[in-house]
Amino acid sequence: MNAERAGGERETPARRRGQGELEAQVLSVLGEASEPVTAAWVLERLGAGLSYSTVITILTRLHAKQAVTRTGRGRPVLWEPVANEAGLAALRMRRLLDKQSDRDAVLSSFVSVLSSHDEDLLRSLLAESGPDDTGAPSDRPER
Repeated sequence: MNAERAGGERETPARRRGQGELEAQVLSVLGEASEPVTAAWVLERLGAGLSYSTVITILTRLHAKQAVTRTGRGRPVLWEPVANEAGLAALRMRRLLDKQSDRDAVLSSFVSVLSSHDEDLLRSLLAESGPDDTGAPSDRPER
C-alpha cells in the first residue's frame, strides 16, 4: 500500500530491480573504465541511491561468479570486468547446465525452444568453433 506524505500526496514505492539487473548495471559501469577502478568509482557512476555496502556486495558476488577480478589486498581494492553482460549470462547458463545430471536432455530441450533465428545463429557459432573442440566443460571463465 502506498504511504501518504504530508499534504495528502501518495508516495510511490521504489521499484524493485529484477534478478541480476544490478549486477548487469555494475558490469556496464565497469566496462566504461579504461583501467581497474574502486568500488567508490562504481558507486559514483551508478548513483540511484545505492549504498557503498550494496556496491561491495554486488562486486563480491560478481567476483564469486568469475565475472570480475579484484586486485590488491589492502586499500584500495580495484575491480575490473572479466565478462560483460552477455558473458555473465553465459556463465549463469553454464553453471545451471553443470548442475544437471542429464546434460543431453537439458541441451536438447534448450535447442527445441529456440527461435529459428537463434537456432541458425547457434549452428553458425558451433561451426566456427571447429571440430577440434571436444565439448567438454572447461574451468576457465568465458570472456
